[in-house]
Amino acid sequence: MTPQQKAESLGIQFTKQQPGYLAMVVRTGNLLMTSGHVSDMKGKLGAGLTVDQGKQAAKECAEKILNSIWNFHGTLDGLRVLKLLGCVNSTLEFHEQHLVVNGCSDLLHEIYGKTSNGFHARSALGFAQIPTGSAVEVEAIFEIL
Repeated sequence: MTPQQKAESLGIQFTKQQPGYLAMVVRTGNLLMTSGHVSDMKGKLGAGLTVDQGKQAAKECAEKILNSIWNFHGTLDGLRVLKLLGCVNSTLEFHEQHLVVNGCSDLLHEIYGKTSNGFHARSALGFAQIPTGSAVEVEAIFEIL
C-alpha cells in the first residue's frame, strides 16, 4: 500500500485549501518545508489537558500537515519524512512534551513506515503559549525522493 493509500485507509480527509496570508508549504530543491500547523484542541498540557489529549492534538497537526503536503505536491507518495518540530503549550512543571508529540510521529510512522521513509529526526519543546491557544503546533520537513 502506498503512503497515499494508507492515509486514505486511515480515514484522513484531503480537501482543497485556498491560499492564505502565508504559504503552508514551500519547496526548496528537493525539500518540502511546512509552516506550523496548530491543533483545533485548545488548552495547556499540565493544566487541564492530559498526555493522551495532547497526543490526539499532535495527531491532528499531522493530519493537517499531510493535507497541506497533498495540496502542494498532489500526493503523499514519493516522500520521506526528515524532521519534525513539535511545540507543546504547557506549564513549567510539565515535562512530557516528547510523549505528546509522539501522536504526530506515530501517524507518520504508520503511513511512511517506522524504519523506512517515516523514520525522522524530531524536537519536542514546551512553550508558554501557542497562537490561538492551541495545545500543539507542529512543522515538518519532507524530502522528495
